[in-house]
Amino acid sequence: MSDKKFSFGDLFRRRETRSVVKGFRVTSQVVWNLFLIFAVLGLMSIFFVGGAGAGYFASLVKDEPIRGYEEMKEDIYNYEETSTIYFADNVEMGEVRSDLERHPRELDEISNHLIDAVIATEDEYFYEHEGIVPKALLRATYQEFANSTVQTGGSTLTQQLIKNQILSSEVSFDRKATEILLAMRLEQFFEKDEILEAYLNIVPFGRNANGRQIAGAQSAAQGIFGVEADELNIPQAAFIAGLPQSPFGYTPFTGTGEVKENFDQDHPGVRRMRTVLDRMYRHGYISSEEYEKYRDYDIVADLTERVEDNYDLYPKVTYEVLNRVETKITQKLLKEDEIDLSEIEDEDERRDVVNEYREKAIREIRGGGYHIHTTIDKDIFDAQQEVVENFDLFYKDLTVEDYDEENDEEIKYDAMQELGSMLIENDTGKIISFVGGRDPDMEFNFATQARTSVGSTMKPFTFAALMESGDVQPGFISPDAPYETPVEEHNVTNFNDNYDGLITIREALQRSRNVPAVREYNRGNTEEIKGFLVNNNLISDNHEMVEILPLGTSVVSVENNTNAYATFARNGKYKDSYMVERIEGPDGEIIYEHESLEREVYSEQTAYLTIDMLRDVLESGGGTAAALPSMLDFSSDLAGKTGTSQGVRDAWFVGSNPNISMGVWFGYRDNLSLPHDAREYDGTPSYSRRVQTMWAELANVAYEINPDLMDSGENFQQPSGIVRQEVCGISGLLPSDLCREAGLVTTDLFNAEHVPTERDDSLQRVRFVKVGDDNYLALDSTPSEFTKAGVSVKEEYFDFGGDISEYIPDDWDTLVPDEEAPDNGQRPGTLTSVSTSGSSVTWNSHPDDDVVGYRVYRSSSENGSFSKVESVRWDESFSYSGSSGYYIVTAVDVAGRESSQGSPVRVGSGGSSNDDDDDDSDSDSGSRDNDDSGNDEDDSDNGNDNGNGNGNGNGNGNGNGNGNGNGNGNGNGNGNGNGNGNGNGNGDDDSDEDDDDDEDEDDDEPEDESEDDEDEDEDDEEED
Repeated sequence: MSDKKFSFGDLFRRRETRSVVKGFRVTSQVVWNLFLIFAVLGLMSIFFVGGAGAGYFASLVKDEPIRGYEEMKEDIYNYEETSTIYFADNVEMGEVRSDLERHPRELDEISNHLIDAVIATEDEYFYEHEGIVPKALLRATYQEFANSTVQTGGSTLTQQLIKNQILSSEVSFDRKATEILLAMRLEQFFEKDEILEAYLNIVPFGRNANGRQIAGAQSAAQGIFGVEADELNIPQAAFIAGLPQSPFGYTPFTGTGEVKENFDQDHPGVRRMRTVLDRMYRHGYISSEEYEKYRDYDIVADLTERVEDNYDLYPKVTYEVLNRVETKITQKLLKEDEIDLSEIEDEDERRDVVNEYREKAIREIRGGGYHIHTTIDKDIFDAQQEVVENFDLFYKDLTVEDYDEENDEEIKYDAMQELGSMLIENDTGKIISFVGGRDPDMEFNFATQARTSVGSTMKPFTFAALMESGDVQPGFISPDAPYETPVEEHNVTNFNDNYDGLITIREALQRSRNVPAVREYNRGNTEEIKGFLVNNNLISDNHEMVEILPLGTSVVSVENNTNAYATFARNGKYKDSYMVERIEGPDGEIIYEHESLEREVYSEQTAYLTIDMLRDVLESGGGTAAALPSMLDFSSDLAGKTGTSQGVRDAWFVGSNPNISMGVWFGYRDNLSLPHDAREYDGTPSYSRRVQTMWAELANVAYEINPDLMDSGENFQQPSGIVRQEVCGISGLLPSDLCREAGLVTTDLFNAEHVPTERDDSLQRVRFVKVGDDNYLALDSTPSEFTKAGVSVKEEYFDFGGDISEYIPDDWDTLVPDEEAPDNGQRPGTLTSVSTSGSSVTWNSHPDDDVVGYRVYRSSSENGSFSKVESVRWDESFSYSGSSGYYIVTAVDVAGRESSQGSPVRVGSGGSSNDDDDDDSDSDSGSRDNDDSGNDEDDSDNGNDNGNGNGNGNGNGNGNGNGNGNGNGNGNGNGNGNGNGNGNGNGDDDSDEDDDDDEDEDDDEPEDESEDDEDEDEDDEEED
């Protein structure tokens, strides 16, 4: 072995050729072997590092489940989507506010400029990669490990979609590894355009001009520039595409929707727009000319302004609809989870469950992309709100003084008079329109949320229940007389503190009389009545049935009260009123659809009888809403009822025709009394007239928009089972002969099942007289010549106290109460008002009320024998026409006592003044009774004529007589001189002792009429 060491330099020394070739061959083998060694070592290193990396990657994603297509599809498209509310007929009202506003659009509905801008800015290799870009990942990884100040990011659009829709925003290697895995898997399942479309619908874009957070291309286009997503121009698209890097830093709007003060050409958002334009140019999406043109584009000028949404324009509809939808979605979620609230006994637990599911429902509504379709007619709704804005009969604001306990101080505030109205389609129960109050900014809804006393609008419901059981029918009689309830001892009065006496149920409802309503209610079965009211959704099962319930002690919403009246119009069938027609999911699937379920409350016969009575409320002649039809622009078969609560805190009118029912309420939120009473002073309308005027104006504008809705031209149809029946007006039973004789037979409609079968027995035949202004039974001693045959009400027939004569209608002049005529116990004074007129003798009524008739006596001579020629009853003319002669008239009272005879009066030529011949065989009846020693006034002279006094005749002579009979002496005073005799001193007295009484009687009748008119007006104005 040589000691010479190997040297690479020797390989390049000149040797012999053979040696050189041999050496090169050996050297090549060595180099190749070294290369192989290094290559193997390199590959081994790569495999080692790769294996370690792969193992590490696998450890990061080992807990991630393998997702299939359907699962990933559900996750990717499970983004919050703004829900929309619609008026009837698919007219859009507005959107449901949520934490994030989003309006998904398909890719072909989005501007190509925006698509290009997003790809150029966020993922330039989008159409080339398989979910990830390794180079970008390596760069991002290096920057992460090197803690570089510049972080360019390595996420593709696919990765960003995964991050937003499936994973959280957590920054960790685990999450990043899962993101890479899912991005690559997503690319295997979905087309590029599907991924791009999903991304453009979920990416956040800051705020809109209303200050709401927005996501998705459509919301960004509308909310920032006021255009559709497919209408964006190049600079607008570039601005929007730049927002995702810093949505709230680059957005031009504040949280209240105002443009930021520093938003100008130097704002970061605008600079970002120029960056996007630059990338679009470099990647060939825009030309150099376009880039130069739009680089300094004034994007500020393109910003849209705040837009009023449905919360601004239709707050009461929006909140009302959402309340109803929340309830329905809550019920849906509970049902899906098979939760039965009735099985949860603990009240607190049940409330917690309801609240939990209601919160879930709210989130689902806000982000579920629902399409909520309502029944509200936009045109009618808008028109009715305008009526309210322009109505000039609201009462002024009232100043309320109150005490603030928290701050320990007295406070004052103004209370506005409010209203609520509800328009419902009878057949379906659809709420066509409503007025929720006068203050548009107040969420509280006076049509659906307020519970107020319904006043007299409750009366038809209690009468209907009583008719259903047969306790009453429209023609039955009920006393409108003082009444005290049997248990609670309420002293029931009418609004005007007057009573109408015996009236029919129909009349009681027409005039809105309180006493008959309460009286009949307490005579009925209150538990049965309660069942009808519960079934008609007016009260709850635990409602207390107080004795004055028909007067409206229950508190009910305008919606429920109006819909209860619609039950009458539906032939007695109840249907829920509703405002939400259906709820559709984002893909059109039906989430909820209203189903009209009905139940029978009243028979169709009772429903029609109630409607027929309510028609009379709008009729002249006593109807409390008689003025309303003249206010309408259309004629309709209208039935309705007025209502006023205690203290005039609430005023109502609810009316129905065959198509619709509408109710209107007036009042104050603070339960204050309306400041005007029932009367109208100086042309100022009463509260009832005001509420009726509002009802008419709301109806008129609805009719103008939809005439067929408000008046179909049809009438309420009388069903079978209704008969028209004669009844006795005093009892409501079948007429007796006495009832017919008294002329008290009336005719009304009856349910054939409840036609009376008993014959009236309330009457008896009597002889009667009139004392004062009232009829009474004649006494046994009353001369028959002064009585009339009549019919009387038996005393035991009516169970109310007081004088029944006060409650018998004036036109029942032959009906006599079962009460004897009053007697003052004194003989009537001499009638002094006798005079002559031509061939007639006339006189005025006697001043004593118990005088029931007059007797007329005649003699051919002044001093002759006088015989009775006529009896004149209290109801006949106070005059007698006969032959020439002398006449005397006496008064007879109810006990049969006759007054003394006055001086004769002469008719015609007469006979001799001293003629002693008797003209009549009845000397007693023709004699003149001079027992009385009193003084009678004489308008011919001032003398005294009876007894021991001085008698003045037609002359100026004085005659004194101490005896009885006809005086033949000189004491007759018929001459001009003085004569004294022992006979009777008879004077011819023409004085009118009752002149003053004549005036009183003349005044009585018009005064009564005035009172009647006033009462009627007051009664009308109770509701008018």
